Amino acid sequence: MPNATPQDNAKDQPLIDDIRLLGRLLGDVIREQESVAAYELVERIRQLSVAYRLKNDASAGATLDALLKNLTLDQTVSVVRAFSYFSHLANIAEDRHHVRRRLHHERAGSAQEGSLAVAFERLNKAGIDRDAVVHMLQNAYISPVLTAHPTEVQRKSLLDAERSIAQLIAERDSLHTPRERALNEALLKARVTQLWQTRMLRYEKLTVSDEINNALTYYQSTFLREIPRLYGEIEHALGGAQLASFFRMGNWIGGDRDGNPFVTAASLNMALARQAETAIRHYLEQVHVLGGELSMSTLLVGVTPALQELADRSPDTNAHRKDEPYRRALIGVYARLAATLEARTGTHALRHAVAPTEPYARAEDFLEDLRTVENSLQRHHGGALVAIRLADLIRSVQVFGFHLATIDLRQSSDQHEAVVAELLATARLQADYSALDEAAKRQCLMQVLRDVRPLTVPHAAYSEKTASELAIFRAARERLAEYGRAALRHYIISHTEDVSDLLEVLVLLKEAGLMRQFGTETARCDLIVSPLFETIADLDASARIMGEFYALPGILPMVQRSGAEQDIMLGYSDSNKDGGTFTSNWNLYQAELRLVTLFGPLQRSHGIRLRLFHGRGGTVGRGGGPSYQAILAQPPGTVQGQIRLTEQGEVIASKYAHPDIGRRNLETLIAATLEATLLHPTQDAPQSHLHAAAAISDACFQAYRSLVYGTPGFADYFFSATPLREIAELNIGSRPASRKATRSIEDLRAIPWGFSWGQARVALPGWAGFGSGVRAWLQGHNAGDALPEGALTGEIQPERLTLLQEMYTSWPFLRTLLSNLDMVLAKTDLHIASRYLDLVDDQALGQRIFAAISDEWQLTNEMMSLITGQDSRLAGNPALARSIEHRFPYLDPINHLQVELMRRYRSEAWEQNQNPERLSPAQRAQLERLKRGIHISINGIAAGLRNTG
Repeated sequence: MPNATPQDNAKDQPLIDDIRLLGRLLGDVIREQESVAAYELVERIRQLSVAYRLKNDASAGATLDALLKNLTLDQTVSVVRAFSYFSHLANIAEDRHHVRRRLHHERAGSAQEGSLAVAFERLNKAGIDRDAVVHMLQNAYISPVLTAHPTEVQRKSLLDAERSIAQLIAERDSLHTPRERALNEALLKARVTQLWQTRMLRYEKLTVSDEINNALTYYQSTFLREIPRLYGEIEHALGGAQLASFFRMGNWIGGDRDGNPFVTAASLNMALARQAETAIRHYLEQVHVLGGELSMSTLLVGVTPALQELADRSPDTNAHRKDEPYRRALIGVYARLAATLEARTGTHALRHAVAPTEPYARAEDFLEDLRTVENSLQRHHGGALVAIRLADLIRSVQVFGFHLATIDLRQSSDQHEAVVAELLATARLQADYSALDEAAKRQCLMQVLRDVRPLTVPHAAYSEKTASELAIFRAARERLAEYGRAALRHYIISHTEDVSDLLEVLVLLKEAGLMRQFGTETARCDLIVSPLFETIADLDASARIMGEFYALPGILPMVQRSGAEQDIMLGYSDSNKDGGTFTSNWNLYQAELRLVTLFGPLQRSHGIRLRLFHGRGGTVGRGGGPSYQAILAQPPGTVQGQIRLTEQGEVIASKYAHPDIGRRNLETLIAATLEATLLHPTQDAPQSHLHAAAAISDACFQAYRSLVYGTPGFADYFFSATPLREIAELNIGSRPASRKATRSIEDLRAIPWGFSWGQARVALPGWAGFGSGVRAWLQGHNAGDALPEGALTGEIQPERLTLLQEMYTSWPFLRTLLSNLDMVLAKTDLHIASRYLDLVDDQALGQRIFAAISDEWQLTNEMMSLITGQDSRLAGNPALARSIEHRFPYLDPINHLQVELMRRYRSEAWEQNQNPERLSPAQRAQLERLKRGIHISINGIAAGLRNTG
């Protein structure tokens, strides 16, 4: 494994070499660890799959099909493991090649799009001077937010081993002697052996604690080191300007309760404590090393009085350091940090020159001591030493403090309503709050907000759910007092459907002391109440809801006094599941424009700053795709230096596990925000474009709803012909796959919806409805028209096609949407998907629905070619096209085997359910091996596709 590689292109030769090396080492390990026969079986399957996929050899396909169907269970699992690990290793090689090519371009003076260098060059050419850029960044807020949404199927043990392999592969570029390369190869083989001998699957479902710890590894490997360096690069490019900390990390893990009953007040406390431990341990390490570096003697150089005082306060009395004030000062700083670690987390520093002393009350106090060291170095000819480590450490403290990242609190609006209803009923103020209409709810809630008395009744017996929810709010108040507002800033309301949903959260904040003196001139709220608009209907209503909310007496002045910030989150996943990809994107676009129009006067008159929070997932069907293009395609006036966006599932690992790749992705977010804010790449689209998009959206919506929700038996087909049931059993997240125990697509979470279609190689949420909708509009159908039955075979109106083609070339919104659609169509494989028909009990139903899906895919593909003028997919992205072409032959066998494993498992499981008492221990073990094989295949396919969640 493998010989089929990308075309022999000089610039890709290092990638080819890396893939061949890793494939050869994996083959060696399989031969040694399993057997020669196991290796030869894998190699035979590889050869047949390559011949079938790349050479269209039908006989190879038939032979492969027969071979795979006749494997024993043990053989099947071994083959799935082999091809799954090859996908992981190929990812490592590709990531390294991306870094390699970027360095090549930088050395050649041709920085790539999305880099800060290109962004600053474009700003300079546009006549935007340094002061304008500095001013924009001083008022900016850019924040990627890590969530625990469950599509990361890899264990942390494997991610750690893969990081080691990535480091060894990177080192090969600087090795020259045969001895060095042989040693490196030996270490690589050891790591590949480690992978092969490490259990790929978790025995138990992830806990919230596991998710917290997993996320923190990305801070240790990437964020804590790379973000300060990014700041340094930007400040250098801006002539040494000192910038405010505009780029900050966010987390949902430990605070996101929506659909996850395992997130509690204890989870929030744990998350903040673990984050604090991660930040402080990083500072301890850096201060320890810094103390070793700053070895200056007062016999040779002076220090400032403030530095001398800091040294004199240190408990370090070692005679060998009496003339080394920097070292003594930093030993004292280390002792205070160690005490801070103990006070905040109950854990202890790994090393001690002296015992822990008085803890720092605030991160700002620690920062002040570091500034004292910096100032003394600058004043006594030691300025060059600041750049080695101290500058990054200072920036780290400015960005991460003792809290590391902002944790968002999130819960669903229906849960808030239930808690408020119980509080009101227990207080005998409203017997049945939930039965009130919207106007009555608002009146009731405003009255409660103006009342200075608490709503909770002392010693009353509240339900477990209400007690748990109130405990979260109280824990938030306590942690805010401990860590400061940077630790907890946002309260997100899922499924915001009206104004009362926001008022209910204000009532609960008031109960916990997080909102005070509402209706008075001193009213303040400690958290930004952030609605999340998710469905198509909610997006349509978003501006109305926010306008009515701000029109309520007392709301506007309270927000002004509380920081004058309003975050609004936009949901990509549920709007897509609700209405399809085009309609979702169009309604998001429209909602953003309406919100900007609403908040424009509020900002000019009252200083209220709007910040949009984009709830993007991994797949195109959940808002995924390149972040750079997505930000540049935002409607005019919607960025303004303010943006938050989610990073979810396996996308987190692909973007941030490798420090260099992580640095590139972080840099891209900043570059895109700079360009979107200062260069205004999107102007107001012509009315003809807007009218056409609205009509196309309506047509696509009808087509999507007709296919997904209007096709009899579609839900049964989906639950049978995808590995949804098996994904739900996979221990990849702490939250359930569905909000309710039903076989309803409406109740299913958007993540397993998209993940399941991706596994089956259909990727339906990323393209469904587009082909029929666009074709109907091109034929002259308008908004509100019923789409014709069956195939759309009418004549296309040339003037509409010309308009649509012009929209594609000139409008970033449509160009970005179709670029993502292009990618997802290229990753779809209906031939592989057809294999999953074997899993549908009602074959007539399966054939009918699969035919409808195939027809829609073909029509979407045709419409894409018609609009873009490109007959093949990914014509504009040859690198990705090559990657897909030569990656998929190694992915196809996993899909074939996944179907076979699922067929056997479901049959065996049915028997078990019918006669559980008759199952022997051997039969039960067989079921477990089948399930294990399925879950390994899910891992391998997710790795091969890279954005399945």
